Amino acid sequence: MPDQRSLILDKIRQDGAFDVVVVGGGINGIGVFRELALQGLKVLLVERNDFCSGCSAAPSRMIHGGLRYLENGEFGLVQESLRERDALLANAPHMVRPLPTVIPIRTVFSGLMNGAAGLLGLSEAPSSRGALAIKAGLALYDWTTRKRRALPRHNFRGARMTFAQWPALDPMLRFSATYYDAWISYPERLGIELLLDAGRLAPDSLALNRAEITRVGSAFELIDTTTNERFPVIAKAIVNATGAWLDSAIARLDASEKPAAPLVEGTKGSHLILNNEPLYQALGGHMIFFENADGRVCIMFPYLGKVLVGSTDIRVSEARRVRCEPAEADYILAAARLVFPAIPIHASDIVFTYSGIRPLPKSNHAFTGRISRGHSVHRIAGDIPQFCMIGGKWTTFRAFAEQAADAVLAELGRERLCGTLT
Repeated sequence: MPDQRSLILDKIRQDGAFDVVVVGGGINGIGVFRELALQGLKVLLVERNDFCSGCSAAPSRMIHGGLRYLENGEFGLVQESLRERDALLANAPHMVRPLPTVIPIRTVFSGLMNGAAGLLGLSEAPSSRGALAIKAGLALYDWTTRKRRALPRHNFRGARMTFAQWPALDPMLRFSATYYDAWISYPERLGIELLLDAGRLAPDSLALNRAEITRVGSAFELIDTTTNERFPVIAKAIVNATGAWLDSAIARLDASEKPAAPLVEGTKGSHLILNNEPLYQALGGHMIFFENADGRVCIMFPYLGKVLVGSTDIRVSEARRVRCEPAEADYILAAARLVFPAIPIHASDIVFTYSGIRPLPKSNHAFTGRISRGHSVHRIAGDIPQFCMIGGKWTTFRAFAEQAADAVLAELGRERLCGTLT
């Protein structure tokens, strides 16, 4: 009996004509593939490695509203992220679960002027966030979800109540704040579930990994990289969902109107998984959302019996496979020790490391934390239009897929048949 891959390749041999070809099988590509397939289009998804094996396999495992995006004035992104977070909590409760989150606070007033300057674009460097700045942000966070509250409101604690619950925290703390976001246990598995769902509801649409596609004249050639067999493919539109590899993929897909400048730049994010029982117990089932000495926001939370700590945010000059370097591990371990100075945390606690390249919009910001985590769709004209998915993150993949799908539907003169939020 033929295996599933053989059946997919047989279908492409028999009929290689598709409405849309989606290039890139990370969560954004999977999302727009499913979105378009559910609107009745015949779609081909092509991934050169395995599905959700790149940046989509290396997130912080948070499904979150983007509290820190408020500093950049990205209120629309926060609103969208909170809506999508709540939708994932409802639609995928077997993988996405509430995560109570604690913010350690050392000062009262710091961060107010810097936050205002950041909103106005007058400041690049971060500063320490004090109680008033954090209170304002959390109040806005709660206000955004006031009409459809899925998680509890935030609360503040003084030092006495903070240390009663987390006695191992830095003794210099004066306050703590607790709010709720969410975490995802196995992001790559959720990506596969979305693929299977699309295959069940739209069997004419096909998803193929270990394959590449390139432009040949007025059509495309699909290459099965496991056998080097080649197939002619015709498409009315292309969606470029290759993430950090987007700019190089534009050239390979032979756009007749190439952008004058790169659309995407990458920043590398590395994380550690620690086997440290005292640290695991000290967290008390909460995530710690904290500032490192350089002002970068870091996270630490219980993850499948271990402790996940991250992350770095380092500009990279080119898209490539990456790993957590020793200097990054040292940086993350040092950050963890700032939060729990009385708990020994050593490099020998590391049981796993992982890294990915965030596909962020091209930016002139000197501090990477100021680069938007939003998303956009850039249309490249040509006889076969190409829609480039720029930016995006796990939490908002569905909204981003919807945005890209609507652009493609408008291009092809097709109507949306259904929504996918619920």
